[in-house]
Amino acid sequence: LASVVMQAYVEGVSTRRVDDVARAMGVEGISSSQVSRICKDLDEIVDAWRTRPLDAGPYPFMWVDALSLKIREGGRIVNTCALIATAVNADGRREIVGLQLGSSETGAGWTAFLRDLVARGLHGVQLVTSDAHGGLKDAIAAVLDGAQWQRCRTHFTANLLDRIPRHDQAMVGSLVRTIFAQQRPTDAWDQLDRVTDKLDETYPDAAAMLRDAAPDVLAYTAYPKDTWKRTWSNNPQERLNREIRRRTDVVGIFPDRASVIRLVGAVLAEQHDEWQVGRRYMNQSTIREALITVIDVEHDTDKEALPELQTVTA
Repeated sequence: LASVVMQAYVEGVSTRRVDDVARAMGVEGISSSQVSRICKDLDEIVDAWRTRPLDAGPYPFMWVDALSLKIREGGRIVNTCALIATAVNADGRREIVGLQLGSSETGAGWTAFLRDLVARGLHGVQLVTSDAHGGLKDAIAAVLDGAQWQRCRTHFTANLLDRIPRHDQAMVGSLVRTIFAQQRPTDAWDQLDRVTDKLDETYPDAAAMLRDAAPDVLAYTAYPKDTWKRTWSNNPQERLNREIRRRTDVVGIFPDRASVIRLVGAVLAEQHDEWQVGRRYMNQSTIREALITVIDVEHDTDKEALPELQTVTA
C-alpha cells in the first residue's frame, strides 16, 4: 500500500484522491496527512539521487533552467525557484545532474548550484544552453572553466520580436529562422549578416540586438552538426519542466521546501532512470568528435589528451 501511495503521489494524484485508490484496494480510510507521512519515505531515495557522484563524464553539453513554485513559509505564500540541470554524458545518454532550491534566480544562487555540480564530479562541459537570466552567464564563466554559453534561440527570437510591431512579427520571425536553417557554420554567420543588414533598413534596434547576440546565439555552430538541433535551444529542458508542472499543479502551494524537493526530485529521478535504459540522446562518435574539436581549437591539437577520450567509444 505504501508503494502504491508513493507512486500515485509521484504520478500527480492529489493526496485527497489517493483515498479513492486505497479504497479500491480494499483499505478503508486514508487521510491526506497519512499520505504525506507515507510519502516522506521518498526523502531518502531523492536525497541519495540528488547527491550521487557524477562519474559518467565528461559531460560536454548541458542545459539549465529554473522553475518557479509557490510554498508556504512563515505564514506567507512565497515563490521559490527549482534550479535544474541536465547534461549528456560520455555514453551519449542524458542525465539530470542537479536539483536545488533557491529563493530567486540570482548570480549567487546559480554560482552555488554549479559549484555543487563540480564538487560532485561534473567536468568536461563545453556548451551550456539556457535562456538569458541575469547572473547565469557570469556563473557559467566563473565556475565552468572553458565552457561556452549558448543562448536559447527560441527565447531570443521571442525577445527580438518584442521590438517589432505586431503586423511585422511573422515576417521578421521567418527571416530570423533562416539563420538556423543553414547547413554549415559559415553559412549561418553569413545569413545572420544578411538578416541584420535587412533589419537595419526598418528596425535598427532589432538589428543591433541580433548583431550583439550573434556569438551567443550561434555558439552551437562550433560543434558537430549532429548536435545542433539538440543544443541550439532550451526546448528539451522546457519539455521536462512541463512534465514537472503536470505533477506540481495538483499540489498548487507546497507546505514547505522539503515537500518541493520530495515531489520534484522524485519526478526527476524517475525521468533520469528512464533515460538510462532508453535510446541514447547523442551517439558516441558525435560525443568524441565534439571533444576532439574542442581540443583542436583550444590546445592546438594536443595529441597527448586524445588517448583519454578512447573510453568514449570503447
